[in-house]
Amino acid sequence: QVQLVESGGNSVQAGGSLRLSCAASIIYGRYCMAWFRQAPGKEREGIGVMYLIDGSTGYGDSVKGRFTISRDNAKNTLYLQMNSLKPEDTAMYYCAVDKRTGLCSVSALVRLDNSYWGQGTQVTVSS
Repeated sequence: QVQLVESGGNSVQAGGSLRLSCAASIIYGRYCMAWFRQAPGKEREGIGVMYLIDGSTGYGDSVKGRFTISRDNAKNTLYLQMNSLKPEDTAMYYCAVDKRTGLCSVSALVRLDNSYWGQGTQVTVSS
């Protein structure tokens, strides 16, 4: 079992920035971590994935060029730096880690049988 705790969510104006954190109890033996978001009435959307073996990342089209995933190995923490925020970025943001499955696509990680999830942190962007 892995515990994930997201933090850093806040209310900001459009064009602003936020950095979210995801502290994991342990990531040893895991293959990847990811950020997702879900707005009211919408499906959960994959933002990006980081492959833990080499730190490589991939992003969804809606955030590419604005959001950046990074990590602090010593703290078992994943970050999401969000710049040039837009009102449509308003959502609950979640992080996830694979259950040692090696399945690191967004479509795999969104499934609870493949991943552990945190409780989420709210981001609200006003125009």
